[in-house]
Amino acid sequence: MNEFTAHLFTVRQFSERHPWPSQSGLRWLIFNAQENGFSKCIVRIGRRVLIDERAFFRWAENHREAS
Repeated sequence: MNEFTAHLFTVRQFSERHPWPSQSGLRWLIFNAQENGFSKCIVRIGRRVLIDERAFFRWAENHREAS
């Protein structure tokens, strides 16, 4: 496995690796990707949608609410 593919996961694989977000939460983010900026985190190959793990955590950090 090369460096690039080591960080791409299906929705199911990603949710098995990380407790948040749930599969349904990920699917909502993907469905609304153009509005919420999540399109930077996904790679579409045909009908398959893969989540770039590194991009996901950069996206989550950029959407963190100030406490």
